[in-house]
Amino acid sequence: MSSSAQTQQPGHFHHFEPEQAYAASKFGMWLFLATELLLFGGLFCAYAVFYNRNHELFAEGSKWLDWRFGAFNTVVLLFSSFTMVRAVDSAQRGDNKKVVGWLNLTIICAAIFMVVKFFEYKAKIEHGLFPPPNIYFGLYFTMTALHGFHVLVGIGLLQWVKSLAKKGMYSTTYYTPVEVSGLYWHLVDLIWIYLFPLLYLIH
Repeated sequence: MSSSAQTQQPGHFHHFEPEQAYAASKFGMWLFLATELLLFGGLFCAYAVFYNRNHELFAEGSKWLDWRFGAFNTVVLLFSSFTMVRAVDSAQRGDNKKVVGWLNLTIICAAIFMVVKFFEYKAKIEHGLFPPPNIYFGLYFTMTALHGFHVLVGIGLLQWVKSLAKKGMYSTTYYTPVEVSGLYWHLVDLIWIYLFPLLYLIH
């Protein structure tokens, strides 16, 4: 067995040196995030076009949204970004126990966000706003449902990252899964920061 194989950290692919694996993982995630930005960027552009053409319709539609729910979820996701940063920092220090704790808080925040969205959706359905009666609610459900799907994917990803921490996988030389997952989670938070004022506050 070669010396490089003997010193390889757990979780690294055998055909990469640790530095190569780290760089490849981050590059792959940044590439993925770029495609996600293009996806949501297209939806934001569509919103802007239809908003300019149907300003009164959008103003009327936004009255059915409670900005307090949106604001609460914004605070929840911002806090989850903080806990995610702490999880990455703990992983870089090799403190797997704290990684688990911070990721648990991040996952709880994500779950709270989805519960709030559930009650928001429930209220819209009860008021006959689903299926979407107009382009405003069509965009609302499309954008928020797509974002919610990303939150659910994030929960699954963080659960996997947490399972590795429980096995003591992270060290000062190996923390790539936590850092890469953190990049994804920050994108999820960033998209909501744009969705909140666009859907809840602009009339």
